[in-house]
Amino acid sequence: MKSLKQGLLIAAIALSQPTWSCTESGVEGFVPENNMKISVNAKRFGGLTEAQFNSAIERVEVLYAPIVAQQGGKLVIDRAWDDATVNAYAQRSGDTWMVNMFGGLARHEAITEDGMSLVVCHEIGHHIGGAPTKASAYASTWASNEGQADYFANLKCLRRTFLNDNNVAVVAGMDVPEALTLACAKAWSSAEDKAICVRGGMAGDSVAKLFASLRSQPTPAKFDTPDRSAVSVTNDNHPATQCRLDTYFQGSLCEVNFNDNVDRNSEVTGTCHGSLGHKIGLRPTCWFKAKVQ
Repeated sequence: MKSLKQGLLIAAIALSQPTWSCTESGVEGFVPENNMKISVNAKRFGGLTEAQFNSAIERVEVLYAPIVAQQGGKLVIDRAWDDATVNAYAQRSGDTWMVNMFGGLARHEAITEDGMSLVVCHEIGHHIGGAPTKASAYASTWASNEGQADYFANLKCLRRTFLNDNNVAVVAGMDVPEALTLACAKAWSSAEDKAICVRGGMAGDSVAKLFASLRSQPTPAKFDTPDRSAVSVTNDNHPATQCRLDTYFQGSLCEVNFNDNVDRNSEVTGTCHGSLGHKIGLRPTCWFKAKVQ
């Protein structure tokens, strides 16, 4: 009986404390733990200015603060521009749902403004991105897992963020891989939807280059070299670089409307799913194992 009481006490204490994601301990964030630091005074080519950093965050925040409020939370985004950390993470403390963004990540040469908006979308995705959520030893967790947060970023969040832009003009100024252009042209009918698809894919390409840099990977992830592996059980942790790019890509291709909400209790609701007859826009099998419906 004593051990049961002790166990319940430990669980109660754990549940009362602020929790983090991308890991509950807060050790890992948008990218796995790393020692890279890019100070505000670093002399580097590429990356974002402070104004671009704030703009990329603001345009997502203004859209999702009311959506988070509808779900019972208060969205607070900490803009730590002077912090050299190359990462980002989500945190909850009561009804305060935090997103922590660091200037070190924004200053990495691979990051574009759209890539930074994707990072914000990913972290918000931990809060409202739906199932599958991360497994926990003592209770169900609030956080959508890594692959789902990636999927949500392109499936819902970036589409909403880019909606009122002249996306055709934006994409015209990009060097877009042919595989991305062709896939988006096949998945979508209007020029604007095609452009939003391409733009979301290129945001994913930006952060995939960041992952490859942090992991010292000589071979870049590409839109025409998908990860064909298949997990036997859904992986809650960070997928490999190619697998993450595949997830952003498929999120951009999924035909389900961004206004169709996802659900933390259903991996099907608001998504492209094989059980609904979808053939493209599915979460990649390199991290996702669909449940039998």
